[in-house]
Amino acid sequence: MGQTTLNIVAITIFMVTMGMLLGPLLDIPQALPVIAIATLLSIATLDQTSLNGTLGNLLINGVNRLSGEERDRVVRHEAGHFLVAYLLDIPVADYTLSAWEAWRKGMPGLGGVQFDTTDLEATLKTGQLPAQTLNRYCTVWMAGIAAEKLVYGESQGGQDDRQKFSILWQQLQRPLQEGQMRQRWAVVQAQTLLEKHTDAYQALVTAMTENTPVQDCLALLQTQVGDGSAPAKT
Repeated sequence: MGQTTLNIVAITIFMVTMGMLLGPLLDIPQALPVIAIATLLSIATLDQTSLNGTLGNLLINGVNRLSGEERDRVVRHEAGHFLVAYLLDIPVADYTLSAWEAWRKGMPGLGGVQFDTTDLEATLKTGQLPAQTLNRYCTVWMAGIAAEKLVYGESQGGQDDRQKFSILWQQLQRPLQEGQMRQRWAVVQAQTLLEKHTDAYQALVTAMTENTPVQDCLALLQTQVGDGSAPAKT
């Protein structure tokens, strides 16, 4: 099971166990907690085997949406991805800011910025990945972490971003330590780009907070910074 679903199962089992212990005091039938655990495990198994953890993601994301601070952090994280992708000439296809929005649009996971990775996939099929292409995508993947560090001083999100990089790094069969250094380098590169384009970043955060369509966000960045295409240094 995915970590999100496992956490939900663990919390629920704990609560049901407490219910069993307190049942005699509260006149709760002994069979009820057992039925609740069996039902939960069945739903969790179905979620992982058939729904790719969608139910767990929706539940956790729904709880997180109750926090205004959490919503702000998500927007700033995703705006970091969006802006750096634009600057490095990686096409942005769409974005969502919650698992609910992603689910409605038929996208997997918790939501986020959706990139057009056609060129990356085509390059990988050749068995070679130019350093410039690797640097661009690595910088974009680490841009959400960089944005959080820039705004909050530390990052809470980015696990999925690091996983994407790790999968690519394993495909390339490169040393683990080198990959960790590459990630740190990419965070610094992304943060530098965000600092250089602070006004564009803040404007994009405002636009994404208002759920502005992706094409309008791109038009906004065109006005703010031009055509992008900022080089990723090696």
